[in-house]
Amino acid sequence: MSALNENIARAQAYLERFRTGGVLHHIAGESTPAASGEMFESISPIDLEPLAKVAKGDPSDIDRAVAAAKHAFASWSKTPGKERRAILIKVAEAIEARAEEIAFTECMDTGQALRFMAKAALRGAENFRFFADQAPTAEDGQALRNANQMNVTARRPIGPVGVITPWNTPFMLSTWKIAPALAAGCAVVHKPAEFSPLTAKLLVEIAEEAGLPKGVLNLVNGFGEDAGKALTEHPDIKAIAFVGESRTGSMIMAQGAPSLKRVHFELGGKNPVIVFDDADLDRAVDAATFMIYSLNGERCTSSSRLLVQRSIYEPFCARVAEVADRIKVGHPLDPDTVVGPLIHPVHEKKVLSYFDKAVEEGATIAAGGAKVGEAGCFVRPTLFTNATNSMAVAQEEIFGPVLTAIPFEDEQEAINIANDVDYGLTAYLWTQDLERALRVTDQLEAGMMWVNSENVRHLPAPFGGVKASGIGRDGGDWSFDFYMETINVCFPRASHRIPKLGG
Repeated sequence: MSALNENIARAQAYLERFRTGGVLHHIAGESTPAASGEMFESISPIDLEPLAKVAKGDPSDIDRAVAAAKHAFASWSKTPGKERRAILIKVAEAIEARAEEIAFTECMDTGQALRFMAKAALRGAENFRFFADQAPTAEDGQALRNANQMNVTARRPIGPVGVITPWNTPFMLSTWKIAPALAAGCAVVHKPAEFSPLTAKLLVEIAEEAGLPKGVLNLVNGFGEDAGKALTEHPDIKAIAFVGESRTGSMIMAQGAPSLKRVHFELGGKNPVIVFDDADLDRAVDAATFMIYSLNGERCTSSSRLLVQRSIYEPFCARVAEVADRIKVGHPLDPDTVVGPLIHPVHEKKVLSYFDKAVEEGATIAAGGAKVGEAGCFVRPTLFTNATNSMAVAQEEIFGPVLTAIPFEDEQEAINIANDVDYGLTAYLWTQDLERALRVTDQLEAGMMWVNSENVRHLPAPFGGVKASGIGRDGGDWSFDFYMETINVCFPRASHRIPKLGG
């Protein structure tokens, strides 16, 4: 039996529980159907066959989950950080023990290749370990003194929070949001994307089996217009952490406004990778292609615009096209696959629509530009050349394995093109000139920038974007600033004259 067939057999065994029992909500420690009894169907992008029936949440399900989170918050928020740390470390260990199950399930649910999903569960465990280690000091603050006063600051968990996660790498991104919330002492209601609901159920089960008290993490499946809207509008939810499209972020902000809900948004990107003619071109080719063609191009930090100095534009683009043409497109559980199927026919249709649009606007398809086969949602890695920054493929987030190459003459033009989009999540810069790197990064409108590197995660560093790419920062202590309130208590150091009225 081939490695692919062996992997498929193991994946089918993991999926059997979902095929027979469906994917239910998880509220107050119990699997539960939707109050309405309604279900919706989750399909695999590999062959469009059904994977499972999923409970379809509505406001009544959200009410139950929020009530459970509110009840659990009363005790979890008072649990000493050292005890929270011990529990969350056990969650990390339990994730590692079930890493294969998580990876295989996610491959079948999302279409992401195993070579990347095999690491996703381990990254999720790493998220839990990192934030668990900060739990004992999460409440700590400062002592601020002057001649008459001592101000003592501290942080307190904000309350029950809502977490709404996307479909591209759902398990890892769920842990990226949920782990710091739990470490801070918050209780969580999680609404995963309807396109990829399976591993959210695994996460809440793993967490409770590892010792997380019931009701601290609750799961409600469903659609944004029903369950999602009810969560963002709920008066007992104090904050919403959302990862997804910029347009949806705007809607969530409006929905949370009447209750003055705190929001944290990790939204879209149209990220430039800028290559100057003095760059290490071998490494730049590898980094540019990795950051757009890995994870099916379905990542907010993908380098979807390739800005290349005109003197090297043609040969550099030719090398990128060669890489794109060599990439294996196939079943996500094949160890050799790099690009699997896109998440869903709706998304595939969107990505494919840009191919004709690009040609109509004058771009050249230098690689890819076509669907692969008739079954599933497979699309070839694509490179557009002879593009300008005004084209739709340069301005709009495609969220697929599609790269748009734009030439520039000099440093200032590169900066102007890079900044001339609505988004500002990441930017990548390739040059051997340190002074140029400093000048350019000082002027780029992006929340995160990498010089002579692809996106390399560093958990203590801030993660987030500017403009339409988001609000707030994850990572390090920045996550706790969102999930906790800072308070101040003032003590007198010496008696002072208090103003007297009416005498």
